[in-house]
Amino acid sequence: MSDSKNPDWSCVCAVADLPDQGLSKFEVAGLTVLAARVEDDVRVIPPFCPHMAEPLVESGLCHGLTLTCSKHLWQWNLKSGDIQGPAEKPLKFYPSEIRDGNVWIDASSEVAYDFDEDEDNDFEW
Repeated sequence: MSDSKNPDWSCVCAVADLPDQGLSKFEVAGLTVLAARVEDDVRVIPPFCPHMAEPLVESGLCHGLTLTCSKHLWQWNLKSGDIQGPAEKPLKFYPSEIRDGNVWIDASSEVAYDFDEDEDNDFEW
């Protein structure tokens, strides 16, 4: 569902669809996103860890305000996106807001990370 006044904004889900702790995956406006409850708000992020493109829907663990990628133990504050622990890149967010109990994002462009070439998961033996 898109916003008739601003077609770049799309509805992701109802806030009630999100668990208190954890990430939920959604497809919206041709984008794959993850959404999480953060206190009385919601954060919507790209589906991959900024480190090595690990799918956070599989390896992301939420505890309180902390998101941890269990693959290499990078951590972020889900409220601010700030680095915690050994992470080297901050977490990025989609512009989002809650309207009438639903989560909406600005889906005009994909939020993505730049991955270094030396951070390749394909090892040659």
